[in-house]
Amino acid sequence: MIAIALMAAGTMKVQAQDVKVPQAYMFGFVASFNDSTVYFTNIQQVDNAWVTKKKQFLAGRNQYSIQLREFFANQRNMPNRTCVVIANVDRKKLEKKYIKMKNKYLVKSKKPYDVRNISESDFKFETVDMSPIE
Repeated sequence: MIAIALMAAGTMKVQAQDVKVPQAYMFGFVASFNDSTVYFTNIQQVDNAWVTKKKQFLAGRNQYSIQLREFFANQRNMPNRTCVVIANVDRKKLEKKYIKMKNKYLVKSKKPYDVRNISESDFKFETVDMSPIE
């Protein structure tokens, strides 16, 4: 019985604990397989964001991506876009990722891309509440 209980406990999923931080920084990247236009949001500060406790990895990334995808579908009439959100609690580290990713499409690409910016006045991420449900 003890061996079975230990095996069952070993197969249980361990969930990362999320914590709220005063702010996190993020930017969005949008692309489509149907054309060579890619979009970047500016780096935005999001207050009261949630991150995983150990790695400081943004919790609810998929919800932020959905915000961006819905903006493109509803406001730009561009459905079916692939939307990615890159985030960090350290703005300087995120700026390095932003520059590196943008350069990949502007400078280092063999294929010509049309790189466009989305201003914060057009689109702004809204904080996703990841409070535990009790």
